[in-house]
Amino acid sequence: MLTLLLALCIGLVAGSTPIHLDTIYTVILEGGTVYDGTGKAPFVADVGLVGDRIAAIGDLKEARAALRLNVEGLAVAPGFIDIHSHAVRGGPETSGIFRQPLAENYIRQGVTTVFAGQDGSSPLPIDEFLARFELTPAAINLGLFVGHGSVRRAVMGNENRDPTPEELEQMKALVAQAMEEGAWGLSSGLKYVPGAYARTEEVIELARVAGRYGGIYITHMRDEGLHVLESVKETIRIGREGSLPAQITHAKVIGPRMWGKSREMLRLVDEALQAGLDVSMDQYPYTASSTDISVLFPAWALEGGREDIVARLRDPETRHKIKEAVIFNLREDRGGGDPSRVQLAFCRWDTTLNGKNLAQVLQEQGRPVTVAEAAELVLEIQERGGCTGIFHAMSEEDVERIMQHPRTMICSDGGIPDPGVGVPHPRNYGAFARVLARYVRKRSILTPEEAIHKMTGLPAWRLNLKDRGVLRPGAYADVVVLDLNRVQDRATFTNPHQYAEGIVHVFVNGQAVLLDGELTGARPGRALRKGQDG
Repeated sequence: MLTLLLALCIGLVAGSTPIHLDTIYTVILEGGTVYDGTGKAPFVADVGLVGDRIAAIGDLKEARAALRLNVEGLAVAPGFIDIHSHAVRGGPETSGIFRQPLAENYIRQGVTTVFAGQDGSSPLPIDEFLARFELTPAAINLGLFVGHGSVRRAVMGNENRDPTPEELEQMKALVAQAMEEGAWGLSSGLKYVPGAYARTEEVIELARVAGRYGGIYITHMRDEGLHVLESVKETIRIGREGSLPAQITHAKVIGPRMWGKSREMLRLVDEALQAGLDVSMDQYPYTASSTDISVLFPAWALEGGREDIVARLRDPETRHKIKEAVIFNLREDRGGGDPSRVQLAFCRWDTTLNGKNLAQVLQEQGRPVTVAEAAELVLEIQERGGCTGIFHAMSEEDVERIMQHPRTMICSDGGIPDPGVGVPHPRNYGAFARVLARYVRKRSILTPEEAIHKMTGLPAWRLNLKDRGVLRPGAYADVVVLDLNRVQDRATFTNPHQYAEGIVHVFVNGQAVLLDGELTGARPGRALRKGQDG
């Protein structure tokens, strides 16, 4: 009786429901330091799982369990939530979550849930994609946004014009359909075509539809460089007039001329919050971005299909105009002012270029290493089929300042790469581990509980994702056990295909997907649909 009372008291102190010692737990994690995802100070307790749920948190030393794991000295936290993932790209055949369903790069960072359909690009229809995922699940949970760019392309193609009233109604119907099928909101990529061709008013109309279903608006803003502040204002306006929360995704400030402008960006966010608007951010912890090298092109040059782009490049006058724009972007924006700052990540048509920067390619070809010559090289690369690139054009001070804002959560902006293919951004393998290793342990920018909150409870709150992102009885048993003294990202820009270290156990919906540092092969991930899961 005394033991039961003691267990009950400890359970109540830890914020749990009463512990029943006659319960047979599926798993008991014994003696770990619990970071519950709320940002509160950690506490030492046992965590008991029954089926796919957390059943108790407290003193479970007298309880029975099918599997008991001693995790003394280790952190026990909710599984990390990646609110901006590219685990889904295009259809099932091109999506990493189907090609690499064990999602080892994510699991070894402690990530148990990803939200894809970002930057305005998503599968359509949403329901069809999620249904396939339910038939062939991955090791992690998956939710989707509906992409503004995908909706626009489905109705209007890749045309640089305003929609007709009838086309706008078709787009609104597609957004409504996606929301009814479980999308978590509307994503936009206003830097990319065809999203770049949309006026703000068009996006507001579609955002209103998502807002009526309780969704959020999450955006790759129209500009993250010289016009970043105008883009923040546009994002806030879309949230205000669309009547829904607005999130600046992979928040950053690009280009040396703009370094330090994160202060003004955050001031705009704070002013919006003070005015009663609901604005938030996510961020990956690196000073380099990654996207297609065509981001250096002016948007007008990318209208239509590949043959249209090539035709423009073969017209001398048009080519000159495009080149001038690329020169400007290399000097003042994502190019960082130096050809060596632009690294080629994956060129399908010539894999020998993978990992080399523009300066190295020019040197190998015996060409002068100038911005103008680098621009010419970019045009040639695009003519031959394009490449993905990595752009080293951000400031560490801006990264840290944005990270510390209370409304900033952590994302990867990565996907599930095929191991060994290309030289992708290391964020695919290391984003979450890097925050804990560099910005918590080394730099002390965040406390462990703050960082874990930004990876768990905060994105769950943002999405109104019920019963995930926190450790409490009744919540889903997405749990990560890690060594905060040892967790480390290993991926680098020159050798990115390296898994993070320091994650010991990972449970997804109560099933072990990583046990004692080894993959189990289990694939218990679930399709998360808004309205059913939040």
